[in-house]
Amino acid sequence: MATRLNPYISFSGDAKQAMEFYKEVLGGNLAVHTYGGFGAEAPPGYADKIMHGLLETPGGLTLMGADNPPGMEHRPGNNIAVSLSGDDADELRGYWNKLSADATVSVPLEQQMWGDVFGMCTDKFGVTWMVNISERHT
Repeated sequence: MATRLNPYISFSGDAKQAMEFYKEVLGGNLAVHTYGGFGAEAPPGYADKIMHGLLETPGGLTLMGADNPPGMEHRPGNNIAVSLSGDDADELRGYWNKLSADATVSVPLEQQMWGDVFGMCTDKFGVTWMVNISERHT
C-alpha cells in the first residue's frame, strides 16, 4: 500500500452518527471499532463510543474519525477544513447538496473570481467542508 494522507476527525461522543452521515454523503465502506469491541474493559461510558472509524470510497477518498478518549479535551476549531475538489461537477454537487443540508453555509456553491465553482459550509457536526469544482481551462 502506498503512503496516503487523509483527514482524521475527532468527535465528542457522536463519531458513529457523523461517520454514518459521511458514508451517506460520500458512499463507500465504513468500518467502525468501539472502545468496548477489543475484549478489554472499556473506560466507563465508552463501551459503545468509536475508538476508530474508517470510511473508504471506491473513488479513493479516505476519511477517519473517532470519539475523543477519556481525559482528552475536544476542541473543535477553525484550524482545519476538509476539501473535496476535482472536475466531476455532478459528483461534487451531489456531495455539496448532502453536506450543506442542515449546515451553516459560509460561501454558497457558485462561480468564483478564479473561475471555479466553490462553496464552504460547516456541517451539523461542526466540521468545515470546502467543495471546489475545477473549470476546464483551455
